[in-house]
Amino acid sequence: MPGTTIRIREQTREALRQIERQTGEGTQELLSRAVEQLRRSLILGETNAAYGRMRAAGEEDDTREWEATLADGLTDD
Repeated sequence: MPGTTIRIREQTREALRQIERQTGEGTQELLSRAVEQLRRSLILGETNAAYGRMRAAGEEDDTREWEATLADGLTDD
């Protein structure tokens, strides 16, 4: 598998070594998981901020109507 060399702080490298010892996982897997977790966290933060803006603008009632359709018993056909 082709790879890329990146520079990281020594403190970060030592933290990775410690996590490797604790989990038995390699650096590549740990970095992949960390990046994916950060990506998901950013998406969730952006989503929460958007809902906050909707609530502040008084658009919350619209989302309640949408949520009610989830329990309407209809299929996605």
